[in-house]
Amino acid sequence: MSRGGEMVYIPDDSDFSSFRDQCESLEGWHCRYNKAGVTVWSQGQEESCTVQKIKTRISCKDVPAETLYDVLHDTRYRKKWDSNMIETYDIGRLTVNADVGYYSWRCPSPLKNRDFVTLRSWLPLGNDYMIINYSVKHPKYPPRKDFVRAVSLQTGYLIKANGDGACILYYLTQVDPRGSLPKWVVNRVSQFVAPKAMKKIYKAGLKYPEWKRRHDPEYKPWVYPEQNTLPSVSLAELSLQHADSLENIDETGLPEDHLSTSDHEA
Repeated sequence: MSRGGEMVYIPDDSDFSSFRDQCESLEGWHCRYNKAGVTVWSQGQEESCTVQKIKTRISCKDVPAETLYDVLHDTRYRKKWDSNMIETYDIGRLTVNADVGYYSWRCPSPLKNRDFVTLRSWLPLGNDYMIINYSVKHPKYPPRKDFVRAVSLQTGYLIKANGDGACILYYLTQVDPRGSLPKWVVNRVSQFVAPKAMKKIYKAGLKYPEWKRRHDPEYKPWVYPEQNTLPSVSLAELSLQHADSLENIDETGLPEDHLSTSDHEA
């Protein structure tokens, strides 16, 4: 999402429009999985597939679009449903609809765990919502020894209202994991990891209203900016995170039969 330049920037309407088009278009996408209301597509070279684009779609019955939007913003609630997450927190705010944050996640054993620092922005559009991010460097949050710093070239969600009290969720991601991964890992992402993640988000949406009623029900700084107490971050403090400046590890030799069993669930 760097527009080919070197400057960190806050996405504008044209970036959101482009992201929405990518989510809704089928041109150039190859269907990799389609079961039980979840569809996964990929885009990119099959053999040099480290930086593939992956797109997933799920229909969420009985979950309004605004509820799913809250779920994806609420870092406190994320700890309840995202079992792959190790840690996440907001670093600081840029504008009323953009911030900088940290996220680390547990990769399937025996792969090394990854982390990100990203600039995230969001846009409510009537009954529809978008959240998008890309990787940046922040001087106070350099790569850590215990993680491989990965790079989000473009990642985000499109939530579309779908009738009364239902929605459709798209998740699109293009990430450089900073490692030469074995082919079975890439296949597993589209066949198991992505569908499982979408189902988790759907279930989280069903349970969120009850949870939120018991945990600061009025606190939604992503909806009410005046509630945001994060320190301000200047764009001048940030720079683009280039993949080639980070450690690149070779995990191509890791055998599939050592994969942790929990990741076999679809």
